[in-house]
Amino acid sequence: MTDTGPPPVPYRAEVSTTTARIQADHGDLAAGEETDEVVSIAGRLMLRRDQGKLAFGVLQDGTGRIQLFAMARLTPDFDGFTSLSIGDWILVRGIVMNTKRGELSVRVDEWTVLAHAQRPFPDKWHGISDPDIRYRQRYVDLWVTEEARTAFRRRSAIVASMRGRLAEKGFVEVETPMLHPIPGGALAKPFVTHHNALDTDLYLRIAPELYLKRLVVGGMEKVFEIGRVFRNEGMSTRHNPEFTMLELYWAYADHADMMTLTEELIAAAAIDVTGSTTIDYDGRVVDLSTPWRRATMEELILEHAGVDIGLDTPIDELRARCDEFGVATEAHYGPGKLIVEIYEKTTEGKLWGPVFVTDYPVEVSPLSREHRDRPGYTERFEAIIAGRELCNGFSELTDPAVQRERFLAQEAGRDAGDDEAMMVDDDYIRALEYGLPPTAGLGIGVDRLVMLLTDTTTIRDVVLFPTLRPESRSGGHHETDVDDGGGVSGAFD
Repeated sequence: MTDTGPPPVPYRAEVSTTTARIQADHGDLAAGEETDEVVSIAGRLMLRRDQGKLAFGVLQDGTGRIQLFAMARLTPDFDGFTSLSIGDWILVRGIVMNTKRGELSVRVDEWTVLAHAQRPFPDKWHGISDPDIRYRQRYVDLWVTEEARTAFRRRSAIVASMRGRLAEKGFVEVETPMLHPIPGGALAKPFVTHHNALDTDLYLRIAPELYLKRLVVGGMEKVFEIGRVFRNEGMSTRHNPEFTMLELYWAYADHADMMTLTEELIAAAAIDVTGSTTIDYDGRVVDLSTPWRRATMEELILEHAGVDIGLDTPIDELRARCDEFGVATEAHYGPGKLIVEIYEKTTEGKLWGPVFVTDYPVEVSPLSREHRDRPGYTERFEAIIAGRELCNGFSELTDPAVQRERFLAQEAGRDAGDDEAMMVDDDYIRALEYGLPPTAGLGIGVDRLVMLLTDTTTIRDVVLFPTLRPESRSGGHHETDVDDGGGVSGAFD
């Protein structure tokens, strides 16, 4: 039997350096000069140009690109080299040199195919214009779109920046369950699954909050987790059903301490990845230097919507204001919920920021501690930058009896049709009964922070494999169907 498939490839490759290292070590090599350094590099063949007894190629690895210089008299199987397909993975061994035209190169003294590209790559490697192909075939996008590679390198640097600074401040990184018997920690609709061995329904976590605070009860005074959370809700340029959160809890601190920590973490991340706290986003400048403005929700509504409202405003007047601004409401909404709906409709999108929006009503903040000076409000804040919520934090509610009352109020809302309301978590209340010291908490949307620091307006550009409609069986694809109108209201709580 004749084997008509591609020839076999090796099981491993001996690589001695990278294209970036060669550029750094030999960037000042004079035109026409050769070194005696022999290197082995591997990557994809991106371009190839044949000129009789000479052939030029461009090899790209995970750090950059470099030219390959092949000569018929020195390169083994020169005809085979000039027959390589664009996109083939190859290993090249040879000296570092500079061509007469001044192009730093690796001379192809030996070469081996590591993998054959059996599908053609798009449009001469200049990038992909079809967003559906970009998001569905990220393995192609990363090779041909420099902006994609840059965004995901920055994403890694942003996470590393926050992780490193939290470690310096004594925070301990932990992992908590993703399968929860009771969904909690945020106002959101969960995904439900079934565990066969236990014959019980479980929920993909919508937040790690309640487990992290159990750890504070257990004596871990500074804890954080960076991980996926899941919300069975709408999709938009800012919302994906699974996204990444940084959540942290700090014993003996309050919401004011947490605002200071928040602005420090984000300003430092900006410096680490962009070199400055002043960045460009969507054609406008954002100044992330500290301190950031602090203002109550009601102050901001007055500034941007021109109405003076609060919890003491008659509910009929609040409903009339909702009608005036085109805010959809439900019969079970109380004054606090109506105020938040007005804020989100009229004000949030206008806040270029950064600004900490403070003093959220108790009604929409079931896990937050009541404000020490304003009954009916909580010591809760959200950081708004470029018209969107970036993070949510508060002084934590520590009283188990009050927490049970809040859970019961949420459960009543759930019975009234609010499928984002919380359930009663008896074990969490039991944990509080053992004593939770004064504690502050914070949740930062990592994807949104990456969007901000990469000047990206859609979350799908910063999530490696965003959720998409399934492809048709014929191998075609659906157009991306992103609801640009907003999707979920309140991504974190």
